[in-house]
Amino acid sequence: MKAFATPPAPKEKVILHIDGDAFFVGVEVAKNPKLKGLPVVTGEERGIVSALSYEAKALGVVRGMSIFRLKKDFPKVIILPGDYKSYADYSQKMFDIVHRYAYEIEEYSIDECFADITGLDRTLKLSYQQVAEKIKKEVNDELGLSVSIGLAPTKVLAKVASNWVKPNGLTIITVATAQDFLAKKPIGKIWGIGPKTAEFLIKRGIFTALDFSNKPLAWVQQNLSKPYESIWLELNGVQVMNIDADLKTVYSSIQKTRTFHPATNDKAFLLSQFSKNIEDACKKARHYELVPKKISLFLKDQNMKYSTFSMRLPSPSSSPEIIMALAHEHFNDMYKKGTQYRTTGVTLQDLMPDFESQDDLFGSNAKIKKFDSIHKQIDSLEDKIGKRVVYLGSTHKALKEKGKGTDADDLDRDLLFL
Repeated sequence: MKAFATPPAPKEKVILHIDGDAFFVGVEVAKNPKLKGLPVVTGEERGIVSALSYEAKALGVVRGMSIFRLKKDFPKVIILPGDYKSYADYSQKMFDIVHRYAYEIEEYSIDECFADITGLDRTLKLSYQQVAEKIKKEVNDELGLSVSIGLAPTKVLAKVASNWVKPNGLTIITVATAQDFLAKKPIGKIWGIGPKTAEFLIKRGIFTALDFSNKPLAWVQQNLSKPYESIWLELNGVQVMNIDADLKTVYSSIQKTRTFHPATNDKAFLLSQFSKNIEDACKKARHYELVPKKISLFLKDQNMKYSTFSMRLPSPSSSPEIIMALAHEHFNDMYKKGTQYRTTGVTLQDLMPDFESQDDLFGSNAKIKKFDSIHKQIDSLEDKIGKRVVYLGSTHKALKEKGKGTDADDLDRDLLFL
């Protein structure tokens, strides 16, 4: 009988995860090196701490703390308005550096990305650790930013690794060493496991990531939904979450929000903020040649409680006049007299391609089509001259009273959701 050689085992994947250290503040320090080593926070324009340096964290400052309390309790902390356009610019430059070494890259958020670097050790004649060290050095030398990097055979393990040593860390996890790391990682700190699921698992004696990964797969399938099976497999070194390198071009919703300080009960101001949210969201929809079939509005009060309103549009449209008329009509369904509000938001839902939106049989949405045509002309004009050449009168108050800094929701990456 002819003997056959045993086929070689498949090569273990190497996934890199890069995570910016206190990224927003890191960009502020890169722009102004005199801030290095000082307690710094951003969020002045929002009235709450949006991001903070490790030095501020060491003092006891936490994200979400009110700027009023911060000034009172930590007078030496430097408070800055957010400069989100700079954050987006530095983010893209950071990703461009990773692109020098890898083809398959998933830009996961403004300050983190995944990359498949399997095989680069032979191509570059460098170890995987050396590849990671070169990326770290180039980001630091060229951008002045500190980042932490994790290397592992799966995305979930790579996230564990990048968070293991912060700031400026580099941690490598292999299938052989994974259990040592997972034994020390609380289950609630694993990417994809939220507070409710963590509570469910803890009640069943699963306190660490290792406890979870040691459970039989059949138990996971019986007690949890499909995404948690994927997490279980990834924790056990089986890659099932592929790198999503495609730029997103199809979206199901677009969201615009605005948080302001101090909280207010002023109806006119809140409606004007809604108007600005709606104009910006509609402009984004037109950019992608999409129209919503449904809208959702919300108010969030200073106790973080939401009041919402949702409805389907009579006809799909990305014209702010149509949606703002509905906001006016239903505002009192959300608004409560005496309640102080800190955030407004709008979500355009059930998006569809604009060209699929046809006139109805009796032409009752001719008015909507007229508005859509006008706004496309305005968009073309603004592309040449600049933003807000023309805007709704109802938006004026929001623009006039806008605080320092640029709204975080101006970032495209934060607006569009699959």
